[in-house]
Amino acid sequence: MRRRVSEIALLVPDYEAAIAFYVGVLGFDLRSDIDLGAGKRWVTVAPEGAETALLLARAADDRQRAAIGAQAGGRVAFFLETDDFPRDHRQMTDRGVIFEEAPRHEDYGIVAVWRDPFGNRWDLLQRR
Repeated sequence: MRRRVSEIALLVPDYEAAIAFYVGVLGFDLRSDIDLGAGKRWVTVAPEGAETALLLARAADDRQRAAIGAQAGGRVAFFLETDDFPRDHRQMTDRGVIFEEAPRHEDYGIVAVWRDPFGNRWDLLQRR
């Protein structure tokens, strides 16, 4: 039996703001946007060709809203891998993405931490 992780839920405050960032700024593909009724939608985005997508889940109550941007307790939770770090770092910076640090060279590759507008910490990573 073949198994895989198909989506990872990411709490966001608003569907449109999340789509604007992940699709409009980062250039991810909008894979689905299905109205589920009662204000809920099934919205998935992913980099072109990626197997796993982000499920943009609008926070529905105070507990969920408090978890936006803190789903990993302050750690980097997501890893955007690239085959051209300088290109993507420059493009993201030009589009207003805020990096917490300058790119650094590690044994495993080039990496820099950045945050989405909702407070989630990400690595931009090019592996060796």
